[in-house]
Amino acid sequence: MDSHGSSLNRSQSVASGLEKTTWKPSHSRSSRFVSIIKDWEVIDDLQVDMQTGGEHDMTIPGLCEGYLLKRRKWPLKGWHKRYFVLEAGILRYSRNQQDVSRGRVQGSLDVSLAVMSINKKSNRIDLDAGDILYHMKAKSHEIFYIWVTKLQAHRLYKKNEAATLHSGFLQTLSFSTAAGQAQRNGDLPAVGRHSSHGPPSVADSAAEYFDASDDVLCGSSSEVSDESGLSDGSTPNSDISKSPNSVVAKSTGRRTTLPATCPDNSHVGLMAILYNNIGKDLARVSMPAALNEPVNLLQRLCEELEYSELLDTASNTPDPYQRMVYIAAFAISGYSTAMFRNRYKPFNPVLGETYECIREDRGFRLISEQVCHHPPISACHAESENYSFWQDQRWKNKFWGKSLEILPTGMVNVTLPRYGDHYEWNKVVTCIHNVLSQQRYLEHYGEVTIRNLKSNVCTCKITFVKVNKNLNEVQGTVLDQSGSIIHRFGGLWHEGIFCDTLPTPKCVWKPNPQPKDHLVYYGFSTFAMELNELTPDLKPLLPPSDSRLRPDQRLLEDGKVEESDMKKDEIEEFQRERRKELSKKGEEHIPRFFKKAKDACGRDVWLTNETYWKLRENPGFAKTENLILWS
Repeated sequence: MDSHGSSLNRSQSVASGLEKTTWKPSHSRSSRFVSIIKDWEVIDDLQVDMQTGGEHDMTIPGLCEGYLLKRRKWPLKGWHKRYFVLEAGILRYSRNQQDVSRGRVQGSLDVSLAVMSINKKSNRIDLDAGDILYHMKAKSHEIFYIWVTKLQAHRLYKKNEAATLHSGFLQTLSFSTAAGQAQRNGDLPAVGRHSSHGPPSVADSAAEYFDASDDVLCGSSSEVSDESGLSDGSTPNSDISKSPNSVVAKSTGRRTTLPATCPDNSHVGLMAILYNNIGKDLARVSMPAALNEPVNLLQRLCEELEYSELLDTASNTPDPYQRMVYIAAFAISGYSTAMFRNRYKPFNPVLGETYECIREDRGFRLISEQVCHHPPISACHAESENYSFWQDQRWKNKFWGKSLEILPTGMVNVTLPRYGDHYEWNKVVTCIHNVLSQQRYLEHYGEVTIRNLKSNVCTCKITFVKVNKNLNEVQGTVLDQSGSIIHRFGGLWHEGIFCDTLPTPKCVWKPNPQPKDHLVYYGFSTFAMELNELTPDLKPLLPPSDSRLRPDQRLLEDGKVEESDMKKDEIEEFQRERRKELSKKGEEHIPRFFKKAKDACGRDVWLTNETYWKLRENPGFAKTENLILWS
């Protein structure tokens, strides 16, 4: 790399929060010195709950690495380019990337044991562990706040790890005390005999952890003189104030797994299918059921509301510029589900197919419908006390030999009735690379522009960076009427978004942890696993056209791939016959719950006709005439 501020390599974690306190010196020698000191902020870590039995987010943050400048005091005073690697809470550095690959480490530090201070004006980060001090500087502000975010995530992970070990240690002591008392009372055999058949002592694990921490702090470095003591312009120490941060999974009463794991589709001749359709719209090409996941595109539209709480937050944010930041975070969050979903494709809905989703726990209800077949158009509308959300999407798929492009052409709309806002934005291109190999990966790229159609106070521009060393990078700005930047944010679309221009710089969005064994369940998130759930009390309330009642999709979810394939062919053939009958009569399919209209720009859009929930309540779909799509 030619620059110390080159983009970071791929990483997999964003801090769950970031706070700041401005350090105020008790004495000052000059106004210039006071000005310099006031530029520094000591980062406040979120407090780790040390109570016995507390639950902590133990997701291991991913690797983060790249070039930064590091200051030396002696013998070569000044800033020198060094290659830093942050892994599992340990920050190491070497002269270059080659030294890292060869295991030549010049210094290392447990970031959770250091006071972290930042200077946004000079893009500097200081880590002070008492006997070890790192002065670091990034080339650009974007690289600076990415490192700040990553450091905070790793600090939190290490402190959660220590808290978990601490809790286990307390539990061990509590158990030992109780066991000793019981032994004295003759209720239990000797503790030694009991523990000999149990797992290793948690206390031993705690000792190993703290021994490892001591080894890290000792360090072996050719630049020890640079890391001991304070140098000119160093950051003063300050106690870190803390606030609670206990991550506890919320129970929704819904299922947390699927009936069957995903099938092995390595036997499917994907190469022959794709090469026979190069340059064609793959939405019109029938694929084997083994290539599908047990949800369809109507349910995928609903999946974009997994982080609907961002819209609730926006609805309760009076400042229009800050409100736009949360709208932008919501727009980005809809792409996060794709990270683990490049092995299977969703079912294509048949014409007239519908899907409803009522989430009392999230405060919204949604209806979606396949309103057109050629071109395929899926429309949806969701409503809540705080917002309305709707879109109609037209997907075009193109295969170009090694990659598969998915090009959406519809617009997404959100209204916030509290402020009279109507936000509208486009979607970016999704590309699956190496589609014919096992090393395939997914990329989003392009620009998103968010406009408030009811106010020109601000706009937002988001860039999904293409083919960048820091894979999945996204950058955004909120602009005022004159085009000046009011807020700046960025991060990775699969990890989270950080905004450093808010009154309190923080991570505005972070994806939920993936459920256990998610990779054997199509890479589904917990929310995705709930989409196709069909409970006995729900079934009689649904119209026969609901996706949950689609037999080929249900068979695939149950692991019956061959039966699903046969039923899928049957449903698709029935759809073709139905369309032929309409064509003979000179008729066209009329969507049941959506109507075609023109938007302010003269584009064709599909809007709800507001009949679905009325019919559902009275008289109920069991008493209405319904479209038959399958048997």
